[in-house]
Amino acid sequence: MTSTIFLQQLINGVSLGSLYALVAIGYTMVYGILRLINFAHGDLLMVAAYTAIYGIAVFTLPWYVSFPLAVLFTGLTGILLDRAAYKPLRSAPRISLLISAIGASFLLENLALVVIGGVPKAFPRPEPFDRVVDLFGLRIQVLTIYTPIVTLVLLLALLYIVHRTKVGKAMRAASRDFETTRLMGINVDRIISVTFLLGSVLAAAGGIMWAMKYPQVNPFMGVFPGLKAFIAAVLGGIGNIMGAVIGGFLLGLGEILIVAAVPELAQFRDAFAFVLLVLVLLFRPTGIMGEPFTDKT
Repeated sequence: MTSTIFLQQLINGVSLGSLYALVAIGYTMVYGILRLINFAHGDLLMVAAYTAIYGIAVFTLPWYVSFPLAVLFTGLTGILLDRAAYKPLRSAPRISLLISAIGASFLLENLALVVIGGVPKAFPRPEPFDRVVDLFGLRIQVLTIYTPIVTLVLLLALLYIVHRTKVGKAMRAASRDFETTRLMGINVDRIISVTFLLGSVLAAAGGIMWAMKYPQVNPFMGVFPGLKAFIAAVLGGIGNIMGAVIGGFLLGLGEILIVAAVPELAQFRDAFAFVLLVLVLLFRPTGIMGEPFTDKT
């Protein structure tokens, strides 16, 4: 592999890792507070992509209006998901929450299948994201450069909220102990809703950029990105925001560079993520930055 090809693939890997990281943060935030793997989280990518398409195609909104509205709508969908599928089961065994999460995922996918149909739709890629630029002698699509930048901006905004605001302090308290947090006068249900809102917003941003990168949308488009983001969260240490980001970048880089180095493995690209998950669970179950599991009520 020449240095030029390596640099090209490195940039592609960073861009893909950015998308995994955005979605993985939502997984890790919900798990950090509820100890719940929200399997419906990946389907929020699909919700954001379809909302953006209909905003542009049906309501003739410009992309810079449709995209933020899609992100907002997806955030509200995340809150509704919590209120309808998870809040009634707060006191139930965790297996009930897990089954509810799987059911919510199937519901979103099949609701889209019934309402919108299973025929894939082309996603309109706005002209500013469709341009190609010369960078260090490489021809790179602008979207590939914008994706890590958007991820960094959203990550910094999230870290500010988590570490510098009262809501963030309440989220960190709830992640340690529900009962003590309630005794301090904090509305835990509201904090959980805020967590779902923030995680869903990040997933929506990732979903829109994913749809621009692979411009074809269908009701099941969020399944594989969601699973890979979950693997990234486990790799980095589920429950740790920076761990999810690191895991996303490592997974994206690993996928791209392995295929670039050994093209014969291209058809096994998805399998790499699942093999990595097995290895992490075998040798370091807490992930790169994860803490030992402690139960809480």
